[in-house]
Amino acid sequence: MSYAELHCLSNFTFLRGASRPEELVARVHELGYAALAITDECSLAGVVRAHVAAKEVGLKLIVGSEIEFSEGTRVVLLATDRAGYGNLSALITRGRRSAIKGRYRLSLADLADGVPGCLALLLADPPPTLAHAQSIAARFPGRAWLAVGLFRAPDDAERLGAAIELAETSALPMVAAGEVHMHVAGRRALQDTLTAIRLGVPVFDVGNALHPNAERHLRAPADLARLYPKALIDATLTIAARCSFSLDTLRYEYPEELVPPGETAIGHLRKLTEEGLALRFTAGTPEAVRAQIEHELALIEELGYEPYFLTVHDIVRFARRRGILCQGRGSAANSAVCYALFITEVNPACMAMLFERFISRERNEPPDIDVDFEHERREEVIQYLYAKYGRDRAALAATVISYRPRSAMRDVGKALGFDLEQVDRLAKSMAWWDGRKIKPERLMEAGFDPANRKVALLIRLVDELVGFPRHLSQHVGGFVIARGQLSQLVPVENAVMPERTLIQWDKDDLDALGLLKIDVLALGMLSAIRRALDLVSSMRGWPFAMSDVPSEDPAVYEMIGRADTLGVFQIESRAQMAMLPRMKPRRFYDLVIEVAIVRPGPIQGGMVHPYLRRREGTEPVTYPSEAVRGVLERTLGVPIFQEQVMQLAVVAAGFTPGEADRLRRSMAAWRRKGGLDAFEQRLIDGMRERGYTEDFARQIFMQIQGFGEYGFPESHAASFALLVYVSAWLKRHEPAAFACALLNSQSMGFYAPAQIVQDARRHGVEVLPVDVLESEWDCTLEQGSGFRGQDSGGGGGGEGQGPTQAQSTPSPLERLPAPLRGEGWGEGGRACEGTSPPALRLGLRLVNGFSLEGAARLTAARAQKPFASVDDLAARSGLDARDLKCLAAAGALARLAGHRRQAYWDVAGIERANPLAMARAEEPQPDLFPLSEGQDLVADYASLGLSLGRHPLALLRDRLRRERIVTAEALRHLPHGRLARAAGLVLNRQRPGTASGVTFLTLEDETGHVNVVVWRDLAERQRRELLGARLLAVYGTLERQGDVAHLVAGHLRDMTPLLGNLVTHSRDFH
Repeated sequence: MSYAELHCLSNFTFLRGASRPEELVARVHELGYAALAITDECSLAGVVRAHVAAKEVGLKLIVGSEIEFSEGTRVVLLATDRAGYGNLSALITRGRRSAIKGRYRLSLADLADGVPGCLALLLADPPPTLAHAQSIAARFPGRAWLAVGLFRAPDDAERLGAAIELAETSALPMVAAGEVHMHVAGRRALQDTLTAIRLGVPVFDVGNALHPNAERHLRAPADLARLYPKALIDATLTIAARCSFSLDTLRYEYPEELVPPGETAIGHLRKLTEEGLALRFTAGTPEAVRAQIEHELALIEELGYEPYFLTVHDIVRFARRRGILCQGRGSAANSAVCYALFITEVNPACMAMLFERFISRERNEPPDIDVDFEHERREEVIQYLYAKYGRDRAALAATVISYRPRSAMRDVGKALGFDLEQVDRLAKSMAWWDGRKIKPERLMEAGFDPANRKVALLIRLVDELVGFPRHLSQHVGGFVIARGQLSQLVPVENAVMPERTLIQWDKDDLDALGLLKIDVLALGMLSAIRRALDLVSSMRGWPFAMSDVPSEDPAVYEMIGRADTLGVFQIESRAQMAMLPRMKPRRFYDLVIEVAIVRPGPIQGGMVHPYLRRREGTEPVTYPSEAVRGVLERTLGVPIFQEQVMQLAVVAAGFTPGEADRLRRSMAAWRRKGGLDAFEQRLIDGMRERGYTEDFARQIFMQIQGFGEYGFPESHAASFALLVYVSAWLKRHEPAAFACALLNSQSMGFYAPAQIVQDARRHGVEVLPVDVLESEWDCTLEQGSGFRGQDSGGGGGGEGQGPTQAQSTPSPLERLPAPLRGEGWGEGGRACEGTSPPALRLGLRLVNGFSLEGAARLTAARAQKPFASVDDLAARSGLDARDLKCLAAAGALARLAGHRRQAYWDVAGIERANPLAMARAEEPQPDLFPLSEGQDLVADYASLGLSLGRHPLALLRDRLRRERIVTAEALRHLPHGRLARAAGLVLNRQRPGTASGVTFLTLEDETGHVNVVVWRDLAERQRRELLGARLLAVYGTLERQGDVAHLVAGHLRDMTPLLGNLVTHSRDFH
């Protein structure tokens, strides 16, 4: 017997469907169904995945959706053709746009036109009224059925009889429909759990909301034949035959309005390109670049991509006119046309271009141009697109937010009735490196018995749930822009942000269907660079732009070679800092390689060490042929970039450029999907035919497999290297402006404001505290008064110190006496006209809890005249009690109050003006002692996250010295192999997937940083200390390779109690 399932929910009906679209397709194919309809509730979010899976097995897929109308009636709509699909998509859009994110609102009145091109299945559960059945029959004449689901329930016969009666009365034919929620019955426990999560109650309290059995799965046709009358089974095939629509028929149409009247798209693109070339190459376009331009324009015209380039050019032109820093990257940097249009900044005359990496005739897919904008001004670009094209034509792509182990553990734990304290312990028992599977030993460490039935069920359900979609969110910047109504292509729904809308498909869905996406991305470093350039311009008195940064500055490369790169784009990570002293970049192309080589692809492909040995001259550079030399000479015979792998396939194995690009795409996906095997023999045979040894061919293939982990395209690396150099130049020559810009662009990068400030001070920058008499919202530059050193001065507020007050159970850090402070913080003018270097004034934005509105009121009142006292500030600025307390806690009132404790008192005593308050007698001022140095430090970190006083470890140094714990500076001078002890605040933890379970830590003390290596076995034994410590001592062995030193841990010791109330945070990364 043949059968088509017409009502099936995937897990993209969030918290209802218990199977992935791919699982449903695979099971239907296994059972031999004639067709499958994916009918997620008011959604088409899962259909692309089902479509791809169905094509692979040759299954007919029907696109549809289940909709529950406000009257309580449920209808499944199935698209029969392209017009029907567009109308269904538009109906879903109407429902989603009419409600808050995650909900929809539709009534039967929205079916007034009968949704042309769609078939309607009126669901018999719950039983619809006769009026509603007749309404559906009237609106879908000859296109409506009453769909009956039978689930081996005691009342099946009764329900079938009622459905037959309703069908006869309303003149609706009947059809079988399984209301499938899962591909196999074994998912019932998960489906029940999803229901409990959706309703927010434990499973045992859900009651009748749970399905009574597991029959809502894909059942064998023979079982269905025993349940349903044959006519109802046959009707499924009749309906399936009427549904001919396929997602393959969707065609993207580019916007047209960017072509002026009377011009052609290619003619306008050529004109803009020529105008750009004249600006880029004032002495004339080089012949090679001219040839590349002609080649690209011909291919762009042939494939009809002119509107795409014009659209991106329009976006970039808008940003540049608004003074928004932006830069294209990725494969687009392989395009000379993109360079001429000022979309990218990689000069084609200086780089090896491979346009087929960007656009390929054989691939015949739209190009993908990624453009980065300042992260705090990207919203201007997004709103420009909405304003230009309208909400009906433009929307962001979606990102599918999926369950991860911790979130799955929390939701399943609550659904199974674990109390909140237990759920919290369960979730916190897992670290980011534990992978997707729940490890029983982790639960044992948290005090749970994995053999317990309830805990065992928890483990099983969490394992099943991990990776399930939880909801749709907005993509970081992928925009879809259509010529006509976007909702005719894909449903559009509201985002959380009221001024944004998003489609129901993500990047992978768009790629699978070959639909256009323009990436409008945010990059924090562009914001920081723009801010730094503005500061430099202000100090110098004339505009200073990125193009004014001198190229190939030896001092910049010397700094980079010392790994003095905290805050520098892309090369501030632990791995990059370890590589820099070995690479010792001396020119721009070295930075291109540096950006690309510390990536999983080159590391897994075994390319890093051969390249370094050849660079150091300890290994000869050889090439098996002149053709290969032409591809690999710039990287010393070692393939580092994706483009090189593609070029090798062409010159050494006879691939066409399009075949080479398919190889690249397979490289990117083979770990997930396989697919490289088809290329292996083709590559080896092609190389052997051209005289290369089989060993060389297999070596190249192994390197290709390595790139499957993540290999950088050269064009992408070159785009990033430009920002590396500019940010490094700013750090080297304008350290105050650079640090100021970084602080104003947080959060970004590997390091918190505390580390940025300390690094700036090590580079001679005078840093001044937050001060209500001086500070703006942002950090600013002032004329410096001369730098007094890293450890001079006091806390973040710059207040004086006095005798220590008695404290309840003070920590060792808080018991230490306070040193005398230097006199004054410097109150010079802001014009930076003096001869001393500029000083960095910390801004009000750093004060925890202080409002932007409060800052505006404070600075406006201060502009009228300086504040005379805390009372004067409160009266004239109108700050509320919360903002005043935040300023007192930050030490920002020190110059008005004398010290932090006095500021607390002054703020607490402020009363709003009223007759009684005005008439009260003057209260005597108590004699308050300042906080101790340790107390001040704790207050600094609590309010600002940093201190301008001594480093916490400096206050603990005597105790640490007694325990033979050395400073970071002393550690740097120890020989290789020496046993050593070090301690510091944990700045970050990293456990890259390429590191075979090794964890890297960066510790900070008063003299600098300590790089720590923790092998997997120690990490497992001392997991609690590794993950939980904020102040960590490491006993280990110093390993040195040239200028790079690491402390390889043998034992970890959590010394966090010594910090007392001092709160610090680490930034942890995969």
